[in-house]
Amino acid sequence: MAISISRKKSRLSKKGEPQEVGSSGSALSKFLYRIPTTLFIIFLVFLWSSSTTIISGNIVHVCVSSRKLNNHYCLSAGTQPSYEIPILPINDSSGIGTHDLKSVINEVANVVLENPLLPFNINNSIDKIKDEEFEKAVKEVDEQLKKHRSWISTSSGQATCDGKGIYVYDLPPKFNRDLVGQCGDMTPWVDFCKYFTNDALGQPIPNLGKSWYQTHQYSLELIFHSRVLKHPCRVYNESDAKLFYVPFYGGLDILRWHFKNVSNDVRDTLALDLVKWLESQTPWMRNSGKDHVFVLGKISWDFRRNPNSKWGTRLLHLDQMQNPVKLLIERQPWEVNDIGVPHPTQFHPSTDEDIITWQMQIMQSKRKALVSFAGAARPGTVGNIRSTLISQCTSAANEKCQFLNCSSGGCDQPNLVIELFMESEFCLQPPGDSPTRKSVFDSLISGCIPVIFDPFTAYYQYPWHLPADHGKYSVFIDKEDVSDMKVNVVERLMKVSMRERDEMRRYIVYELLPGLVYGDPSAKLDKFQDAFSITMNNLLERVTRLG
Repeated sequence: MAISISRKKSRLSKKGEPQEVGSSGSALSKFLYRIPTTLFIIFLVFLWSSSTTIISGNIVHVCVSSRKLNNHYCLSAGTQPSYEIPILPINDSSGIGTHDLKSVINEVANVVLENPLLPFNINNSIDKIKDEEFEKAVKEVDEQLKKHRSWISTSSGQATCDGKGIYVYDLPPKFNRDLVGQCGDMTPWVDFCKYFTNDALGQPIPNLGKSWYQTHQYSLELIFHSRVLKHPCRVYNESDAKLFYVPFYGGLDILRWHFKNVSNDVRDTLALDLVKWLESQTPWMRNSGKDHVFVLGKISWDFRRNPNSKWGTRLLHLDQMQNPVKLLIERQPWEVNDIGVPHPTQFHPSTDEDIITWQMQIMQSKRKALVSFAGAARPGTVGNIRSTLISQCTSAANEKCQFLNCSSGGCDQPNLVIELFMESEFCLQPPGDSPTRKSVFDSLISGCIPVIFDPFTAYYQYPWHLPADHGKYSVFIDKEDVSDMKVNVVERLMKVSMRERDEMRRYIVYELLPGLVYGDPSAKLDKFQDAFSITMNNLLERVTRLG
């Protein structure tokens, strides 16, 4: 959980509206008067959020942190500048209401920032509990991932459908087809219509081969829908179903409002209509949605909007949406019913032979560069290490590190990115607008070993598609060490032996790759399970075990 607190002298009134606070002297006197209560409340805040505070510019970011991983995860660094995660209600028996608690937190933050020489140091006062609480936060994530992995199907091929029918709701078109019809007007600079052709695979990319398409990273909802309609376990009678698939294109719903000046009521209309519609359906009411699944093609926080923001919807804040499983390209790590699935790549095989041919091609590829990075600097993002990585890369010899500048449009051509990754031993994967990156999967399917700087980029995201032992397929370098200039990434990677690289690459290509790609809608895979098949088999296993 993250909180952003402004340095400005304001606090929240009992109605939650900003109000001016008096002079700093007045605030300080109030603060000193309330030292015992304040310390207790700060303890509760840290106990509740398992967080730490980072001051950057005019904003104080409270970020989830793990001392074990020496890592900060600032949810405020989301897909919108200055995005703020709301303070959620706390069960408080101290007699202080939620709004009063917000006021104290804001007031304390303001006073601490403006009066560094206070009679005591608040950070020192909480040091004794931070390590323990950080460990608890990480342990909670680990336990959830273990639960997710416990649902992994033991089936090595197609799902056994006996008693495991999948019912696909025929939703009113406003929840999916009509959204696709708005493809030309979703964002000011991208015409999505070309990406939604060929069952949302997009236009072919002949330069890369017959199984390659211009697939957009936000096409997951359409791709899954096309595949589930042809799933061998699909049933047409609700009473024969064990799992209920809701083909709501929630990501497209969000996209169409991102850059339009509309009220939050308008942004939430379709989500509220969907819940109302589902509550009229017998299967939903029977188990309160516990046996239902949604596929959402954007990151979790786009569906958990801050009440004071105009970014995204509050779909996943709705009470009715807590029980169903949500499959997302980036999950919220503390929500057990959020499950991460791979970003769509441009590779969509039709047959086993397509996969084998590609495996052979990338294993035989000449790795001319030690390291590559395809990305842009994004200097305005809090805690961003991209500028440092770019500097280290461009300072190295060309055969040591190659940089593809995405700010100049180079990454809009998938063949350039894939060719770069195919020629590289390691691919740098720092966080961007959010922790995860589609580029992680582009590198993996190109046989390029991803270098991860934030464990939330991959390790806490994809329990069904990536192994718990992340050392088998990636190199981890702490982003704090990069930002503190404690490590030169290129020099660090030079120390990885050829034997280690070859072992990781073989594991990536032969063990992981087939399960990270989405076959085309007519795919007939016998030897391999693709990302879709793995996901559906595990969903059926989960719903069976949960009864």
